[in-house]
Parts: sequence; C-alpha cells; structure tokens
Amino acid sequence: MVSPVITGYYRYTDIFFEWHQAIPEADRSPLRATLAQDAIVHPDHPLHKEGVDGAELYLGTLQNFETRLLFSSAQVEYIRYWLHAMGLTKNLISLPYSDCLLTESSLRHVSPVTFKAKDELKSAFKQIEKNNKRLKGADPMLNTRREIFERVRTFWTEKVGVWCALDFEAWDRDHTMLTEFGWSSVRWIDGQPVEEQGHLIVKEYRHYTNTFVQNNREHFSFGESEVINRATFKTRIQNLLADLQKGGPLFLVFHDNNQDIKYLKSSAVNVDMPNLSFLLPDGTPDGGIFVIDTSDLFAALEGEGGHNRRSLERVCRHLQVPTSYLHNAGNDAHYTLLAMKEMASGGPLDLQREKRWPNRTGNTAYPCAPQTGAGVKVKFQPWEEDDDYSDTEGVGPIIEPTKE
Repeated sequence: MVSPVITGYYRYTDIFFEWHQAIPEADRSPLRATLAQDAIVHPDHPLHKEGVDGAELYLGTLQNFETRLLFSSAQVEYIRYWLHAMGLTKNLISLPYSDCLLTESSLRHVSPVTFKAKDELKSAFKQIEKNNKRLKGADPMLNTRREIFERVRTFWTEKVGVWCALDFEAWDRDHTMLTEFGWSSVRWIDGQPVEEQGHLIVKEYRHYTNTFVQNNREHFSFGESEVINRATFKTRIQNLLADLQKGGPLFLVFHDNNQDIKYLKSSAVNVDMPNLSFLLPDGTPDGGIFVIDTSDLFAALEGEGGHNRRSLERVCRHLQVPTSYLHNAGNDAHYTLLAMKEMASGGPLDLQREKRWPNRTGNTAYPCAPQTGAGVKVKFQPWEEDDDYSDTEGVGPIIEPTKE
C-alpha cells in the first residue's frame, strides 16, 4: 500500500537554523549557502519564481494566533533535489523530521509574501518575532479581526467573485426615510478588473435637508446621479443585488455595516439575501454573500481590540486616500471600496502596518523595556488624527491680551 503524500509548510527558523545540522557534514555547506538570505532573494536562486521580483516565502498564522515565516514543503523538496541534481550533495539529503511539518490543520491562515532584498527579509523576520511577543494575551476580538483581515487579502488577491461597496443615506430626523443609495463594485473578466458605480436619489425626499449631517447629495463625484421615485429606487436596488450574485461569491463591503444592512432588509428596499453570512469561509468560496466591514479591517491594521470604530473619513486619512463630499452615498461607497482595496492589496497585516507606520507599536515610550504583551496598537500623533490640529497647541503659556 502506498503511503499518502503529506504536504504543508516548514517554519523558516527550522529550515534556516536547524535543517543543516541533521544532515551529513559534507552536505552542510551547500545547503547553508543555498538558504543564505542574500542568496535566496537573488533572481538566479533555484526557488526564484517567474514574474516575482524577489523571494516568495509564506506567512502563516498558527492556531494560537502567532505568526510564522514559512517555506512550503514543495520548496523544501525542490531544494534537496536541486542540490543533488547539481552535484552539490553526494546523496539526496533527508527531509527535516516530520514533527517540523505544519499541515493545514495546524494553521489558521497562510499567504505568500515577497522579499526583494536581504535586509527586507531580515527586518521582516525580526518584526514578526516582536509582534508575536506584543500579541501575548491579546483581546480575542483583535485576534478575530486579524484573521478576517488575512482572509480578505487572500480572496482579493485571487480575484474571485464580485466585490461591491454599498451605502445608504437617510434623513437625519427620520431614518426610515431613505434619501440616497450608492454603490461601487469590481469584478474580473479575463483577469482584468471591471468597475461600476452609481448614485440614486429618491425624488420624493430630494428637498429634505439634514440638521446634523452634511447635505452633499447633489455632489456625487464619480458620475451622474439619478433622481428616481421610491418604487423605482426599491426595484433598482433589488435588481442590482440580484445581478451581482450571478458572478460567483459576492462580497458586500460596508463601513460599519449595522445600519446599512438594516436598510437593505427594511420595507423600503426589501432585498432578498437568504445566504448572507458575516463569517468568511476558510477556503475560497464558490458562491454565497459575505459581509466585509472596513471599520473592522482598519481596527485589525491599527491593532484595536475594543469597540472603537474609526469613521470613514478618519480611516481614509490614515490610509492616505483623499476624500471629498463625504455623506454622499455614492462617494461614501466609492471611498469605502478604495479603503478596502488599499488594505487588501497591501502586504500581510503586521508587515503592512510596520511599513505604513514604522516603530509606532508596543512600548514606544520605553523601547528597551520588555515588549511581551505590550500590544500592537499604533500610536498616532495628534496632527494625524485632526486636520485642524495646530502643532503649537499646548506649547508655551497662555498670554492674556494687553489691557490699555
């Protein structure tokens, strides 16, 4: 009987530091040279992948939520066969011992990560170790958000299904009166993105003005607004959602989804979504409707484990996505999708956060202090949080005006 071939991943540390010690001494030098950090990023390295600028490794999340840099078992197999085929080892060197192999059940998530230079790989390895220490005892909500973030990155990279950001605006003195609806979507045809967006205004409520929220319904920045009656408004949204579901799995993107989903289910819209799920599957789905919330994605990115949610304007500011005329449903949908794209197309969560905001997590006031359990919450400066902040606020004494 033939034994089944088990595939998976090996920890980078096991391959880089330990593997050579378990093989004959005569074969150690070639293996160590092949695994050297400056060699592995070179375009002539045997693991170099066509079309990839640098070395492609993997980043995996263990069941205890710790992150590890990984080699795939296929990469490890190829290295040993390549060394022997090139005459660099006398015999085919043995694989690392089986307990080193991480199978699918050992990992919550795995995604490829590319390193263009030795220093980049070396820095990432150190940063991963620091983050694992800082995340000791992390809030379970933060761990859940981090896992969602990585799944979104994976599905987005695979260009699967349809992704559509939705937003409603209602009169701020009666939220049953829906005044606007906006959407911004992307799907892929032959590998190329096809984008659509739109903005609907309810004719009957066009002249209702808000008291507490900006009135920007006439300022759609990405096309022409359509003014339609309530019945047509309802039908158009129902037809849109039905059409979006024809392209495979549908990922509905919101910023703080609670109110918008209530609107979708309300009598004013009444969209049929029997298979709506707030949980993302482990593997790539073939169908279904899944909710993605950019407020949760950004909370994962900035290391927020509590119930604090950033506004869309604040999220876009920190991601350096310029905005204008927010609180227009079409514009808000557009910027929500842009914010999601910005995060989903970036690198793995911890590496992306460090690239965006270097050295802003952990015990920043005392860098030499123990970092275990210090957290990964980004420390933003006051001027990053508020456009109107003056860098002279709080500096110097308050001087009373001269009395004549």
